[in-house]
Amino acid sequence: MTSPADPPAGARPNGLTYAQAGVDIDAGNALVEAIKPAVRSTRRPGADGEIGGFGGLFDLKAAGFSDPVLVAANDGVGTKLKLAIEAGIHESVGIDLVAMCVNDLVVQGAEPLFFLDYFATARLDVATAATVIAGIAEGCRRARCALIGGETAEMPGIYATGDYDLAGFAVGAAERGRLLPAADLAEGDVLLGLASSGVHSNGFSLIRKIVEVSGARLDARAPFAADRSLARALLEPTRIYVRPLLAALRETGAIKAMAHITGGGFVDNVPRALPKHLAARIDLGAVAVPGVFAWIARIGGVGEREMLRTFNCGIGMVLVVGAGAAAAVTSVLEREGEIVCRLGALETRSGEPVVFDGKLNL
Repeated sequence: MTSPADPPAGARPNGLTYAQAGVDIDAGNALVEAIKPAVRSTRRPGADGEIGGFGGLFDLKAAGFSDPVLVAANDGVGTKLKLAIEAGIHESVGIDLVAMCVNDLVVQGAEPLFFLDYFATARLDVATAATVIAGIAEGCRRARCALIGGETAEMPGIYATGDYDLAGFAVGAAERGRLLPAADLAEGDVLLGLASSGVHSNGFSLIRKIVEVSGARLDARAPFAADRSLARALLEPTRIYVRPLLAALRETGAIKAMAHITGGGFVDNVPRALPKHLAARIDLGAVAVPGVFAWIARIGGVGEREMLRTFNCGIGMVLVVGAGAAAAVTSVLEREGEIVCRLGALETRSGEPVVFDGKLNL
């Protein structure tokens, strides 16, 4: 007869531990302690708690809202992570993670309030994870939203050694009646474009394929950026437009709609902000195309139409404003550090929702 202390029949006499199976609880606890200063740096009214509990708390009343509608978004960084891992550059992908979520909130007129992250890996490297999460905290500071929690998962057998994946979740709010797009979009409204910081976080499966077939070295000088390696130039983080756009919304009240230009480019993203009876006519000659896109098109032999529906091509955000308000909106955005161009206007739709004039300067 066996006692409760006896191992089951056929069991190893000394037993196995969770750590031997590839999951290190102590490393997870060490990471939580390591990132606490970065997390504290993202505090804002409404979010004052410490991480480490079972859930993050946010007080909407303390944040100054009276009748809010909540807006939520989630996203990842895609295969840009693979390039970051191959290059050993982990500082900026956390900014990308936040940007991809909060930019989707602000285009609906919402102020980002808080953010949660999910970091999954085969075996937790505390130093790498802390670097990534420091980038997430930096993104949150840029967006003025609080990092109130997250999850770290070790999953040996799911991920290869050294690989990791990220997911982000953001919640924002707008006072009832102030969500975008507005109901008064009309023919003649002006399209304004805000410059991107580069590729942002879309199209990296194609970029990595171009790097592979061209034999380009990630550690070599970037052909389009003499001061950086190709890896660092391609990993330039996604621009976070939250502060300038919130300033323009609050000071002018004149922005009618916005589109975050991510995967799908102009072709798929601009129509998401428009009613079915209106089309956007865009002058491609007005776009200042960064050198990275010319390099992609030339080295990869990528045609203009493919560029327009895969990449932002130099415009990370498109705004719709009344013709009489374009100058005022532009003035606020430029004061806040944005590069603004007049892209075109809305017209009555008779065919495609986006009509292009001219050509990209590739």
